[in-house]
Amino acid sequence: MCGRYAASRRPEDLAGIFEIETWEPEESLEADYNVAPTKEVLVVLDRPLKDVDDPAPVRQLRKLKWGLVPSWSKTPESAFKMINARAETVHEKPSYKRAFSSRRCIIPADGYYEWVTGKQERDLEVEGKKKRPRKQPYFVLPADGTVFAMAGLYEFWRDKTLPDEHPQAWWVTCSVITTEAETTPLAVAPEEGPHTLAEIHPRMPLMLTPDRWDAWLDPSRKDPEELRTLLDPPPAGLMRAYPVSTLVSNVRNNGPELLKELDGPEEGTLF
Repeated sequence: MCGRYAASRRPEDLAGIFEIETWEPEESLEADYNVAPTKEVLVVLDRPLKDVDDPAPVRQLRKLKWGLVPSWSKTPESAFKMINARAETVHEKPSYKRAFSSRRCIIPADGYYEWVTGKQERDLEVEGKKKRPRKQPYFVLPADGTVFAMAGLYEFWRDKTLPDEHPQAWWVTCSVITTEAETTPLAVAPEEGPHTLAEIHPRMPLMLTPDRWDAWLDPSRKDPEELRTLLDPPPAGLMRAYPVSTLVSNVRNNGPELLKELDGPEEGTLF
């Protein structure tokens, strides 16, 4: 899954990377090293501009809320639960299939955090008492330092309890698409700990390589079978992972220090 990631690139930098045609400065966001569900995030999408007669899609950088709310939902309470959509079923799930058909986006990130799972948990003796150890977080990113372009979906939801002119009458929300984690060796792996992404967690965000960006964002592409070919995992061996401080486990902590690479897992953590 993907439940936390880092996004520190400036909007100006993202505009250059993704060939953005328009973005509004008021929709900019500060660097966020601990992006969590329900936060506002920057996404790349192709869509006609509002209040413009030209129907041609324009590449935009927009500010959306992370946690998809289906258009037919009666309340926005599903947002926290729908932060991820599985690549294997996104084309058929009622909550996602309409967005998959015509409302696809890219969610730029530096990389994502994941906590080791799958190991048999053990108790630690701490001052004569048994204590459950913390799980060791890892930061996963492209080995060459390029942007991590996560495949995403976005949706519009109308809060019918508010009048049309209310600024919060419309919600625009998004979800990250995930796929099976790679079982091949990482391009750069920590000396101590997991050497494949699957050893950290069985799921990972689907990273789109630049050759798929245009096709993925094109809203005129609607054939489900054609679109599903874009959900194939990227080539193996593009990623690296390293242990980071358990400070990232608290969403209140935020700053570049969360990305600092540790020499090894923290004492008292599972890895």
